[in-house]
Amino acid sequence: MPNGKICYLEIPAIDVEASAGFYANVFGWHVRVRGDGERSFDDTTGGVSGSWVLGRQPSREPGVLTHVMVDSIADTLQRIAAAGGQAVTPLTPISAGGEAYATFRDPAGNLFGLYQERGSVTP
Repeated sequence: MPNGKICYLEIPAIDVEASAGFYANVFGWHVRVRGDGERSFDDTTGGVSGSWVLGRQPSREPGVLTHVMVDSIADTLQRIAAAGGQAVTPLTPISAGGEAYATFRDPAGNLFGLYQERGSVTP
């Protein structure tokens, strides 16, 4: 793994099973059970892993804001709402070339961002 690469996230959860289901349904993350019995995940690229942690307050205010790359922010926001999350900032273009972002809260209240690459913005 290259030096300096972000490789692991700990996401605060109120209900680990519900949080795991949310991220698997919305983003297609692979959820697995570790040797210690805890649930963890691998993103769709296999480049980032993480787990859900109990006893830590959800990240409700932007400090470090993690963004998830998606093909379509509009489609992803629909899946987020259907899975119990909530849009905070709607699809917002950030360049004439089609780059865009949005933010959402997961069911535990964590604030995350969505990012869509240039030229891939769909209404």
